Amino acid sequence: MNKNNYLFELFNYRELFNQLVIKDIKLKYRRSYLGYIWSILNPLLMMFVLVIVFSNLFKFDIPNFAVYLLTGQVIFGFIAEATSMAVNSITSNASLLKKTYVPKSIFTIAKVTSSLVNLLFSLVALVLVMIFTQVEPTLNILWFPIVILQVYIFGLGISLILAAMAVFFRDIQYLWGVFISIWMYLTPIIYPVSIIPKEYLWAYQNFNPMYSYVQQFRSVVLEGSSLPIDLLIQGTIWSLVVLVLGILIFKRKQEEFILFI
Repeated sequence: MNKNNYLFELFNYRELFNQLVIKDIKLKYRRSYLGYIWSILNPLLMMFVLVIVFSNLFKFDIPNFAVYLLTGQVIFGFIAEATSMAVNSITSNASLLKKTYVPKSIFTIAKVTSSLVNLLFSLVALVLVMIFTQVEPTLNILWFPIVILQVYIFGLGISLILAAMAVFFRDIQYLWGVFISIWMYLTPIIYPVSIIPKEYLWAYQNFNPMYSYVQQFRSVVLEGSSLPIDLLIQGTIWSLVVLVLGILIFKRKQEEFILFI
């Protein structure tokens, strides 16, 4: 199947895609009294805890630490949620895949997209904190969709790889949970980049894609500056490379899924 046919096929199943995204969002808040408000409260509550711990106990000298923390938390939180949900996107839909034909990748894409919707809800929390801490946004904040797009594409690529691997190796979901925790501490979310030793700084900045996305987001939201060109190029390359790799791995393995699910 060539690329155009593949995209056309996904388009033909757009109604199913929409229903899958809506279902994921509803299931997340089912039987919750506060419902979608949790998408705003959750990052806020986590931010309050981390601000108390790291600004008072560890004495990190970061101006407007609350917004600094939340900008990193929102971006990384999307990757953590999207990939963790997507890892079982094929195996959890085994019964449907055995009964009828649908593009298998649609389940993975739907998981990542529903996480994107949750990310957009989380931005409301960020706006509230910015107002409370009197951060004055500039017109450069209009660049933020570019950052979100990069992160979405990057997250989709990783999710396709994980979803395909999890069909053959179910322990991937547990290993990925451990890796996500390690990855979070290797990303400048709760600490400044200045604490990284100089001999490790180049590797830290160039081999962690999340560094690029978090720093871009902070540049336009917190610092009010335009997108750093070097980080934009770096982030775009990471996104496209990982997406292409994810598509290739998924398409190569998808015909074998039915034998293992």
